[in-house]
Amino acid sequence: MTRVRLHTLPIRVWHWVNAFLIVFLVLTGVQLRAPELRLFGNYANAVWLHKYAGFAATGSFVFWVAYVLSTGALWRHYLLRPSDVKQMPKQAAFYGFTLFRGAENPFKPSPANKFNAMQKLAYFSMMTVVTPVVVITGILFSDILYFHTYIEAIGGLRVLDAIHVVAAYFFLLYLLVHLYMATMGHTIFDHFKAMIVGYEEEPDVEKHPDPQ
Repeated sequence: MTRVRLHTLPIRVWHWVNAFLIVFLVLTGVQLRAPELRLFGNYANAVWLHKYAGFAATGSFVFWVAYVLSTGALWRHYLLRPSDVKQMPKQAAFYGFTLFRGAENPFKPSPANKFNAMQKLAYFSMMTVVTPVVVITGILFSDILYFHTYIEAIGGLRVLDAIHVVAAYFFLLYLLVHLYMATMGHTIFDHFKAMIVGYEEEPDVEKHPDPQ
């Protein structure tokens, strides 16, 4: 078995911090939509916790943007290449059909190309479209009096709320799919382990240098 280095320490730390924040935001958001649940005490507590967890998640997003741009990881790992587009039908077929017949994953990760075409499409969409929408609408919600002019410009509080909630539903769907897809390693825990120790073990790949 060859260790294939995939995830640097900053990305691993960011991943788990971000995962905690997303789950926490989902749970506090549930109470905001259904106050009778009282998951975090009264409604005011849930509002306060959701607001400041949102600020922390915004900082997490800013860190991710700065890191992937400064290290070149955005271009290496998240942008689709022509070869990815060609590989996409085979990868989609694997996830949709051949996986359940015992087929091998057609994609083999490496430090130079960590994600397959379907993963790149999902991650890039989430981090460049959905996350900015959640962040911006959340910031507007953080002080509706201060940002009144901007809120009215997009249609008022109801429109802002609808955009924020729909984007949050996309996050929840992404989280569920992400957890499911994370079980698709050689064992159900391989991908989880890789995000802790930084590498995966592949039986048929050559040794690669550590990622930058």
